[in-house]
Amino acid sequence: SIHFLSRFSLRVAGGGAGAYPSGHRTEDEASNLDEMPLMMSEEAFENDESDYHTLPRARINQRRRGLGWFLCGGWKVLCGSCCECLTHTCRRKKELKARTVWLGHPEKCEEKYPKNAIKNQKYNILTFVPGVLYQQFKFFLNLYFLVVACSQFVPSLKIGYLYTYWAPLGFVLAVTMVREAVDEVRRYRRDKEMNSQLYSKLTVRGDVSRSDLVLNQRVPADMIFLRTSEKTGACFIRTDQLDGETDWKLKMAVACTQRLPALGDLFSISAYVYAQKPQLDIHSFEGNFTREDCDPPIHESLSIENTLWASTVVASGTVIGVVIYTGKETRSVLNTSQSKNKVGLLDLELNRLTKALFLALVVLSIVMVALQGFIGPWFRNLFRFIVLFSYIIPISLRVNLDMGKSAYGWMIMKDENIPGTVVRTSTIPEELGRLVYLLTDKTGTLTQNEMVFKRLHLGTVSYGMDTMDEIQSHIIQSYAQVSSAPSNGSSASSTPSRKAPPSAPKVRKSVSSRIHEAVKAIALCHNVTPVYESRANGASTEPESTEADQDFSDDNRTYQASSPDEVALVRWTESVGLTLVNRDLTSLQLKTPAGQILTFYILQIFPFTSESKRMGIIVREEATGEITFYMKGADVAMASIVQYNDWLEEECGNMAREGLRTLVVAKKSLSEEQYQDFENRYNQAKLSLHDRTLKVAAVVESLEREMELLCLTGVEDQLQADVRPTLELLRNAGIKIWMLTGDKLETATCIAKSSHLVSRSQDIHVFRPVSSRGEAHLELNAFRRKHDCALVISGDSLEVCLRYYEHEFVELACQCPAVVCCRCSPTQKAQIVRLLQQHTANRTCAIGDGGNDVSMIQAADCGIGIEGKEGKQASLAADFSITQFKHIGRLLMVHGRNSYKRSAALGQFVMHRGMIISTMQAVFSSIFYFASVPLYQGFLMVGYATIYTMFPVFSLVLDQDVKPEMALLYPELYKDLTKGRSLSFKTFLIWVLISVYQGGILMYGALVLFDQEFVHVVAISFTALILTELLMVALTVRTWHWLMVVAEFFSLGCYLASLAFLNEYFGIGRVSLGAFLDLSFITTRTFLWKVCAITLVSCLPLYIIKYLKRKFSPPSYSKLSS
Repeated sequence: SIHFLSRFSLRVAGGGAGAYPSGHRTEDEASNLDEMPLMMSEEAFENDESDYHTLPRARINQRRRGLGWFLCGGWKVLCGSCCECLTHTCRRKKELKARTVWLGHPEKCEEKYPKNAIKNQKYNILTFVPGVLYQQFKFFLNLYFLVVACSQFVPSLKIGYLYTYWAPLGFVLAVTMVREAVDEVRRYRRDKEMNSQLYSKLTVRGDVSRSDLVLNQRVPADMIFLRTSEKTGACFIRTDQLDGETDWKLKMAVACTQRLPALGDLFSISAYVYAQKPQLDIHSFEGNFTREDCDPPIHESLSIENTLWASTVVASGTVIGVVIYTGKETRSVLNTSQSKNKVGLLDLELNRLTKALFLALVVLSIVMVALQGFIGPWFRNLFRFIVLFSYIIPISLRVNLDMGKSAYGWMIMKDENIPGTVVRTSTIPEELGRLVYLLTDKTGTLTQNEMVFKRLHLGTVSYGMDTMDEIQSHIIQSYAQVSSAPSNGSSASSTPSRKAPPSAPKVRKSVSSRIHEAVKAIALCHNVTPVYESRANGASTEPESTEADQDFSDDNRTYQASSPDEVALVRWTESVGLTLVNRDLTSLQLKTPAGQILTFYILQIFPFTSESKRMGIIVREEATGEITFYMKGADVAMASIVQYNDWLEEECGNMAREGLRTLVVAKKSLSEEQYQDFENRYNQAKLSLHDRTLKVAAVVESLEREMELLCLTGVEDQLQADVRPTLELLRNAGIKIWMLTGDKLETATCIAKSSHLVSRSQDIHVFRPVSSRGEAHLELNAFRRKHDCALVISGDSLEVCLRYYEHEFVELACQCPAVVCCRCSPTQKAQIVRLLQQHTANRTCAIGDGGNDVSMIQAADCGIGIEGKEGKQASLAADFSITQFKHIGRLLMVHGRNSYKRSAALGQFVMHRGMIISTMQAVFSSIFYFASVPLYQGFLMVGYATIYTMFPVFSLVLDQDVKPEMALLYPELYKDLTKGRSLSFKTFLIWVLISVYQGGILMYGALVLFDQEFVHVVAISFTALILTELLMVALTVRTWHWLMVVAEFFSLGCYLASLAFLNEYFGIGRVSLGAFLDLSFITTRTFLWKVCAITLVSCLPLYIIKYLKRKFSPPSYSKLSS
């Protein structure tokens, strides 16, 4: 449980730094370099590397700003800067400052700080209606309809009835409002649940206001860790929602407050915490703790290990902290980007086409008025024509597409092959069919984050999973010898304890003793703590009881460590007989197979860092007094430290190819004098004020020489089910996969190989760490020379490259078959997504499972969340939520394909339906002396767009060109979709030609064939029109579904029934209002054959063309299905 000081007070220290810099400004020596082009030539590279200042530079002249500049886009720049200036003035962001927080003295606080609440909603009560309306009317289509509908209130412009314009528009808006409102309410409820969690607060009286607190509680705000119930003064926290890593991190309480005898003493001391200003980086923190009321004052430096960031979970014991950052200033909120309204590419393309249609509409209206001869109030006539032809742009387009999207979402959720899939954003299912880049997280997405020990290699002999029992028998045997012959001293050590090891001659040891030493080293060299759960109440017991009983029974022991690799190693030593049973800050206890407890005192520990890539520990064995320095680390770091050998490099390579994570284990025996000398130098280095880290590292390195190589271990991080075939499927579909992970470079590279993200034949180019512009320049040039190789780059180097060479870097990276970015912060992940969107204009998809992936998921065009071990945060923020990574194959290949193809067909067909009737109107008006009189009365127009043709047209959402099995068997079909050929200006023009041809034939046919019965022209042309539409749907369909047949016949039935009842609507406008439709005429043979003839002429040629096209140039998918 978490307690924190009541009314935590925050006071700003003087001279706080300003707000975030806009973009990246550094005082790097390169920031004043001119634009330096990336070098193409080889010879310039032969120069000395440090001499990069002599590389060619391009000087950019300041262009003069004149009228030309203003006309060629300068006005946009000026408008943009004015708007920015205005918004900046209206919404001044508060400067983030450093602060001083006094323990328990809120009255010393000078500034107001943000409320500690989470808010994920897009709108509030006031902004909801304007916000939704803005999102709707920023689309040209909807805005156009609003103008047309409003124009009907002007009497001289009124054509037909108001409901024919307002009903469809109102329906579209109502549907959208309801959908947004439901989403908003859901978000509000989620936020409320998070914000109403209760925490204990320490009050001045020294007691804790009890509320039912559970262990495993989320930290509510960024805090400095003051006290813990754990004896060791440390506790473990889980950071899965912050950085995506499921391993536990060890945090240390401030020593000064941990030493206080009682909780209440926190109020009796005069102390404060100085904290730097809030920052994005979750891996670093700088601050100081000062206690003033003692002599001399106590100063303690605070680092990342004294902090508890919000959204992390306390995994052991109870903690008390003082809050330093709240609300918007916490690390987790700073690293979360605002969710944006996503708009699909298909919607943008249709928006462009409607603009083209509008242009055609205006041109057509002007032509009509021109043919009239601009007589009378021609301007009014022009507007009447625009309203008359407004059916060219169909309002039903948005209704149909939105209903289609909902249908696709329903189909995805009902698919039995991908159970548990949820569609959270129903507006972008077509995006699934247009993806070019897939950006995936590693931990929990591609891997299960469950480590299994697979291989132990001793140089001459290697043990795999099937030969572990041999190791067990060796261990039992060697410890049996030790206990039977205690007088000889421990045979576990090869040399007598008091002799300096280097002088001892090298003796070839037996396999048994080498195994024994290797297992002992693995059991000692780590940061793992065993934890015992008491079986009575299931809660963690107080440490006192554990030590009193010495209850080291195996069934209730779990291991905690900051790395799952270490837990796997310690679990393995337990399985072969050497068990870690207890650990505190000063000692370790191991249990031998015979049940004997061995105690080792921890003298020094050197933790793993990403720079050193190794960890070390110096222990003294209680029984013999021997001091041993154990070390384990990555092969690159250890190769130069261990004694010469001929097998390490080769075996590491072999294990890495199998996708195993390798660690090299070594040891060195120290004499008492050697250790004392080291300890003195080490403590001195730790107290130095300048270059402390460098000096400490130098002292430790003096020990790391000529170490004895014990063994090489291989641990496998198990992949999720079917990751390899899924990645292969996506690669064959032409999707480029980038892996963005917060994990270490070695681990990321291992997984990239084992998951076949990088194929075996491909080279991997590891981008060297760069910190300045010159280094980045050289490294990019080195990378430019490589062809067809995967790129592995760390977050820091990426930052430098993007600062100076954004365009060049993205261009090179996009040519790679695969890219792996390791040590990425959540903001960097989102930044990479945005870069790809800007530079390639392709559609991106991000997939992840932890809180650290939320920014990336929200930034991508299509975000997919996996419900994993790391909680539901990613799946709640995503547009689509799946339960396993392998489901993404079917989601994209089958559902993505169908959604895009169907929406493209549906959109174009609805446009065709509007264009054909506008063509008929144009023909009709031109024959009637260009009169702006509607051909069909209000109800017929509404009926035409709804009841008569809606069901067959909408049934296109059931159409499919390829069976799902085919789409998955031939993922190459997906490549065609990304080119966007199903909906382009070319296909659109074909539909325009079809509409003009059919509209012309229908109208002229009706006028030519029915010259005597002119009054019946409406009935004839409208009947032929409905039949033509039904036949065109049949022409468009690729795979019939029984519902399509039902829809066709149902619509036909509705039309025939309405002929009988709505006959007064079939007169022509005001020309023959009295000409009711007589049923006797409809039932005559002449009527029937003439209607059939017109329909045949309008449709038959298209059927013939379609048949010939399928015969002579069939599309790729039909070749497969045939």
